[in-house]
Amino acid sequence: MVLIIAEKPSLARNIAAGIGQMQRRDGYLEGCGYFITWAFGHLFSLADIEAYSPAPASANGHWCMENLPCIPEEFRFELRRTSDKKGVDAGVKKQFETIKYLCNRPDVDTIVNAGDADREGEIIVRLCIRHALTSKKVLKRLWLPDQTPETVAAALADMKDEAEYENLAGEGYARTYVDWLYGVNLTRYATLKCGTLLRVGRVIIPIVRAIYERDMAIRHFVPGKYLAIVSNAETNGEKVELTSKKKFDQKEKEKAEALCAAYNAAGAVVTNVKRKKDNLAPGKLFSLSKLQNLLGKKHKMSMSDSLEIIQGLYEKGYLTYPRTNSEYLATAEKDKMKKILAQIQKIGYPVKFKDSPKIFDDSKIESHSALTPTYKIPGKGDLSDRENLVYATVFRRFVAVFCAEPCVAERTEITIKVGDFEEFTLKGLVIVERGWMKYDDATQKDKMLPKLEKGDKVEIAFAPVEKETSPPKHYTIETLNNYLKNPFREEKAAAEQAEHAEDEENADDTEEYRAVLEGLELGTEATRTGIIDNARKSQYIALNKDVYTILPGGEYLIESLDHLEIRMDKHRTSELGRALKRVFRGQMSVEESVALAAAEVRAVFEQQAAPIEEDKDIGLYGDVVGKCPLCGKEVVRGKFSYGCKGYREGCKFRLNLFICNRAISVSNAKLLLETGRTAKIKNFISRKSGKAFDAYLRLEKDGNAVFDFSP
Repeated sequence: MVLIIAEKPSLARNIAAGIGQMQRRDGYLEGCGYFITWAFGHLFSLADIEAYSPAPASANGHWCMENLPCIPEEFRFELRRTSDKKGVDAGVKKQFETIKYLCNRPDVDTIVNAGDADREGEIIVRLCIRHALTSKKVLKRLWLPDQTPETVAAALADMKDEAEYENLAGEGYARTYVDWLYGVNLTRYATLKCGTLLRVGRVIIPIVRAIYERDMAIRHFVPGKYLAIVSNAETNGEKVELTSKKKFDQKEKEKAEALCAAYNAAGAVVTNVKRKKDNLAPGKLFSLSKLQNLLGKKHKMSMSDSLEIIQGLYEKGYLTYPRTNSEYLATAEKDKMKKILAQIQKIGYPVKFKDSPKIFDDSKIESHSALTPTYKIPGKGDLSDRENLVYATVFRRFVAVFCAEPCVAERTEITIKVGDFEEFTLKGLVIVERGWMKYDDATQKDKMLPKLEKGDKVEIAFAPVEKETSPPKHYTIETLNNYLKNPFREEKAAAEQAEHAEDEENADDTEEYRAVLEGLELGTEATRTGIIDNARKSQYIALNKDVYTILPGGEYLIESLDHLEIRMDKHRTSELGRALKRVFRGQMSVEESVALAAAEVRAVFEQQAAPIEEDKDIGLYGDVVGKCPLCGKEVVRGKFSYGCKGYREGCKFRLNLFICNRAISVSNAKLLLETGRTAKIKNFISRKSGKAFDAYLRLEKDGNAVFDFSP
């Protein structure tokens, strides 16, 4: 008998549909020589810190610094606990016992890992087998690019040994261990330091930081005014707009006017007109993030909502595996695509197979090909309105890519020369035959140009026009996703992107895929949506329509980590991402990648004690630092300040934790309360000038702390 362990019940049902008639048992299915059972996603999770290093009794069950950092020599997994962490989830325990029973049945000789076709699915089922199996069995892997019965039957006939997926499992384990080291250790450390729960993670922090830095740039943006040289005169009754590349400072108005006069005196003439018909290429097939970008931009659908719908369509057999970072198909899938196209032809769409490197390219696929429809096409009433919207988006792009009817456009390029000063180029595009554009939602709008021919004189009236520089734009679902896929690629100006949208869609993307396959991205297609959603639920960021903004909690998170000198940014996260990809390629061991993360975590806890002038250690939330100078009660470290415990009785003594962007250390707070003056503190930052300065803090009789610049 063959035992198949699916990642979740829905997948088990779809596998059963590909096998044939099976009988339902308690926690599994049986028939045709197979047992099929399932996990509920993660049955196992990494044990918490207390499993390795129990907290002292004085902690009373609370987090404490005494068992931090925790760097296990060997990571331990345990069955998933209830949400209150008081015991193992009863349903999880029962299902694991079923898996254990089936794994060790004498009549089971082969066990099949049918986790989702990614690194996470790989280790979800491996962990079940590792903890359940007590004897030697043949281990196989069922790899499903989609969940249609036809694909399931074909995949069952072509299963590979589990050993062929060792590197994928290695990357899955390494990612799990690394994220645990960062998340558990640094979340506890930052929370104990700041007195409020701060969720620190390898990927969530760079995401929140990107939104924080963009919003701070917008908040503090000061518009700069300049003079542009513009002509909007009419020629033969049509406006011809010409904008010079030359710009002038506001103080240079006379220079700008002089140049305008010279341009106007020189006159303008059309030196060249090019017109040619061209076949426009459709957009590429969808990766998950590119599909989410479009759904967010056009339909204001959040990433979590779109992923839930896409995942549901995959589980119903209508779409291929969704968590893909590729917009290309594998060359081995050509016959499969021909079958799908034949189905689409039957329902009246003009499609044909195209063997093109713009569609099929193995070098741009890591584990999964682009999202496509399967041969299973939904009938009327099979899908909800939102499911239909998402399915239609994928289906119509697929039809556009393989459309037999070309989209023909007339491109026009007019060159206008102003004397010997400057040359201007006007570009236009008019759709002549819509072709594939009838099916894809992403349409190209006509851009009409004035009717000019070579040798025509162009009326000009250049004049200085005052303009303002624009602030950066808030991140949207699309621009944040693009940033996370390659955080080191410079963003192009929005106007330039809009002007060259069609060229941008079909530009050479080799460099972009090199970055993704190397591991430069922040998060992955499989994890990014969930991490962004966690940031929203933690009230670090907000999503309004398709625009992300920072929330006060997110500002506090990033600024607190900066003060604690926990430098989690895109550089560190990408460095670890590259290490994880090296594990996947067999170039690095799991242990070596974990050692990199362990060194980073240790460095946070091993920060050297600084001289009191440079000390930034703010201690722990709740630390007693001295006696109140006003009422004599204890002063304790709070979330934002060192404050008197007598505040309920009206005592107003308080010393801010951060003054002029400088942490006031516990040692200096104690010194201030004991002697009335701190040591000389280095590197305050002036709010007005932004310059650094050194000063003492002196305690006044009313309890206020003031700067003291005396020796």
